[in-house]
Amino acid sequence: MARKYWLMKSEPDAFSFEDLKNCPKKTEHWDGIRNYQARNFMRDDMQKGDWVLFYHSNAGAETGVVGLAEIVSKEAYPDHTAWDKKEKYYDEKSTQENPRWLMVDVKYKKALKTPVTLKELKAQKSLADMKVVQRGQRLSIQPVEKKHFDRVCKMGGVSL
Repeated sequence: MARKYWLMKSEPDAFSFEDLKNCPKKTEHWDGIRNYQARNFMRDDMQKGDWVLFYHSNAGAETGVVGLAEIVSKEAYPDHTAWDKKEKYYDEKSTQENPRWLMVDVKYKKALKTPVTLKELKAQKSLADMKVVQRGQRLSIQPVEKKHFDRVCKMGGVSL
């Protein structure tokens, strides 16, 4: 199957791109997704080898794309944090026998030379139909067209 492209949002004070870089093997599971549409993207569409625009959300003027990552899990798998009552994203309706929530493994690839802010994304006419710049698009996982992915990489001063 052809590689797909994604934008994945994380608040930098919760889990930053630098945090991903500092993980063992620069890899971490992407847990805590509690939106069915985002979960379905992971379950139905994400695959090993897909590329990710890592986006810092709720970061004030610094909100935007800061780096590139890659999906490295073969497929989405149950999010174990849903079963632990001590976890922020515990869900009493999710069980090991019938998991409601999923996660994937994400690996750090490279930081953008220059982060691309949401304001800069919105200023580009060529990105007008990119979901992250559209009003009301708040999903933490969003598909990205290759042309948009390539444009953001160029704006950030990196190439693949």
